[in-house]
Amino acid sequence: MARVASIVGTGVRPEPLGCITVEAVPESVALARRLFRELTGAHELGFPVDDCVLLVSELVTNAVDHADGDGTRQIRVDWWRVRDGLRVDVHSAGPPERVRLRRPQDDDPRGRGLLLVDLLTDAWAVEPSHHGGTMVSFVIESVWRTARPAQPA
Repeated sequence: MARVASIVGTGVRPEPLGCITVEAVPESVALARRLFRELTGAHELGFPVDDCVLLVSELVTNAVDHADGDGTRQIRVDWWRVRDGLRVDVHSAGPPERVRLRRPQDDDPRGRGLLLVDLLTDAWAVEPSHHGGTMVSFVIESVWRTARPAQPA
């Protein structure tokens, strides 16, 4: 897996599959997990969705934990089909510079969200969100058993 500068603008038009918006409160983590699982169920993913649900949960948790009092207290999760892969974007408040991959000690109770993203995905990125704030994105390749022809951007 490699962190990339951006996974947007790869020359392939992503097919939007769904989105949810939740408040930046702790209760929203379970809600985001449940909704993501329910709403992706209709897309016949060719792999167990549990890893992806875990990653969405971690990124929404990070967004809740680092929510600022800057007025934007919503978190938006978008998911897309890109060829035979699944891309997930999590938009939240705050500057992208605050998002960083940590290497926690074994006894650290926190700090593993992006480490899990790094370990379980084929690519991920942190960049400014077009909604304002930060977007953390990841891609898991070969989610569907057969690829669709690429659509030109």
